Amino acid sequence: MAHVLLMTTRSLLPSLAFAALMAPAFVPAVAFAQSFDQVVQAEVLPGWRTADGTHMAAVKVTMNPGWKTYWRAPGDAGIPPQITWNGSRNMESVALEWPTPEVFNQNGMRSIGYTDALVLPIKISPKDASKPVRLKATLDIGVCRDICVPQRLKVKAELPASGARDAEIAAALVDQPLTAREAGVGKVTCKLSPTSDGVALEATIHMPSAGGTEVAVVETADSYIWVAEGKTKRSGNTLVTKTEMMHVDASSFMVNRSDLRFTVLGANHAVDIVGCSG
Repeated sequence: MAHVLLMTTRSLLPSLAFAALMAPAFVPAVAFAQSFDQVVQAEVLPGWRTADGTHMAAVKVTMNPGWKTYWRAPGDAGIPPQITWNGSRNMESVALEWPTPEVFNQNGMRSIGYTDALVLPIKISPKDASKPVRLKATLDIGVCRDICVPQRLKVKAELPASGARDAEIAAALVDQPLTAREAGVGKVTCKLSPTSDGVALEATIHMPSAGGTEVAVVETADSYIWVAEGKTKRSGNTLVTKTEMMHVDASSFMVNRSDLRFTVLGANHAVDIVGCSG
């Protein structure tokens, strides 16, 4: 099974500071795993086989009260999650359906994630839909309260070719950002200009308010491009977000506007937008 790395481009540079801390905290590879310091535990929700032959399962991460973990783009103050599927069997491909996260602000820094628990749905395409899927996952995640602690958890489970729908997984699938069409997003334009360190981005998004103080998160398809924490302002039905992108090796790079991904997080809902025009 191929190695799948979930490293957010938004927080790649800050994550390097935590890389040396990721080594400890191994636990036995079982369907239910608890961290060495009993702060967090993980388990597989086996889920069900869908009508199109894919399998919908989930990894459930449960933390002690008051602790949080991070979204795929965790913000400059967060620790990017990494998940590998080495040792899994009968898995052609895997897609993660991240539920809508929260925005945390502490000591002037922003992070994005989940408090107390995360149910992360996993859409698996089996090589043979008539056979069970053997899921093995290693989760390298950060959990934080007063301090941040990198954790490594290992889980495994046999996913039968038949199974009942799981209410927790179904709820997490409902708790997804709206698509651009569902949110009434209009034209999305991007202005790119060179800086001394990289490229400045100013994105103008025509869309109704998502509620409250909105945060626009920008991601790229290139994991070697780091996106700085941006500033977002609204005027009427227009949202403008500004940020800067830099290559982690200080190399020159190109930005493909169609690959840019914007997630607007508001008090009422979130919106997932892919691509912009010049």
